[in-house]
Amino acid sequence: MLKLVLVRHGQSLWNLENKFTGWTDVGLSDKGIQEAKEAGQVLKEKGYTFDIAYTSVLKRANDTLYLILEELGLNIPIKYSYKLNERHYGALQGLNKKETADKYGDEQVKLWRRSADVRPPELSIEDERYPGNDEKYKDLSKEELPKTENLLDTVKRVIEYWNSDIKKDLEENKKVIIAAHGNSLRGLVKYLDNLSDEEVVSLEIPTGNPLVYELDENLKPVRHYYLKDVK
Repeated sequence: MLKLVLVRHGQSLWNLENKFTGWTDVGLSDKGIQEAKEAGQVLKEKGYTFDIAYTSVLKRANDTLYLILEELGLNIPIKYSYKLNERHYGALQGLNKKETADKYGDEQVKLWRRSADVRPPELSIEDERYPGNDEKYKDLSKEELPKTENLLDTVKRVIEYWNSDIKKDLEENKKVIIAAHGNSLRGLVKYLDNLSDEEVVSLEIPTGNPLVYELDENLKPVRHYYLKDVK
């Protein structure tokens, strides 16, 4: 039985400030650092080890992964990809969620945040928040640089990366851990569990609690569970 471990990064500084974060590269809060360490500790207690790790190109996911590997005493290859980044929230990035709801109304903000196919307002390419103005995305094509995304856009790039990279390592029987974000992991879970667009909207993945997938030889899920919930 193959095992795949998914970890949503710990609380970030902008989670703490109730801001839309998306591709903005903010670090972990003190609580987030503790959540990452606890994820590493529970993996160690349960005897987990890994051959390779995957993460996004964003600091909060990277630091979560580093803290987990430090707890496990592991020095393994790490693959970084923007395809595991959080969903891009367009012109909402950096705005306070409550203030945005006060301005546009709760229903509109709920649509932007929770629906599968509605995109928030776009950024212009002149906006400093547009990823094309960030050095770490300099090798991406114009088509790969989002001005905004809905959940299905995020799902698409995550599954492309699953098929191009992650899947091969699992097929080679490698033990894989992925440290990423709420929406990129929701995208992967949607794919693995064959969830509908409606079902994925209500899916919540907690921070810092490793989600373990047991997969058969065809990489189809047999079962999944949160490690902290296993007695």
